Amino acid sequence: MSMTNTTAEAAQPVTESEIGALVDAFYFRVQRDPVIGPIFNEAVEDWPAHLDLLKGFWAAVLLGAGSFKGNPLETHMKLPIRREHFERWLALFAETATELLPQRKAQLFIEKSHRIAETFQRGMARRKSGLSIIAGSK
Repeated sequence: MSMTNTTAEAAQPVTESEIGALVDAFYFRVQRDPVIGPIFNEAVEDWPAHLDLLKGFWAAVLLGAGSFKGNPLETHMKLPIRREHFERWLALFAETATELLPQRKAQLFIEKSHRIAETFQRGMARRKSGLSIIAGSK
């Protein structure tokens, strides 16, 4: 690949198909993960519908696209998640993004995931004592 192609590739925005591929691959791993899989598998009744919702969420976050409706923080407040679950989610997400996407796009997803995790943890910490903020260290 020439330097011109690499530069042009780096300038391209994230696409909805990349969002879809990342969401599908990541949550395939989540469902099988021994740390966070049991929590998600217990909470998600319809994986195909949930994946569609998550693709809409990421399209809204990264592209300002779609009409995502929902309250992810409120939804996650109902789950029995702790610091180690956030750590595992972030590590698995970064690993998946890095494997699937060009470096610049993967880094964009990873940075957003850390900000989202930090926001969730802060919101949850207001209601649940003892949850420390780990995502903001990036």
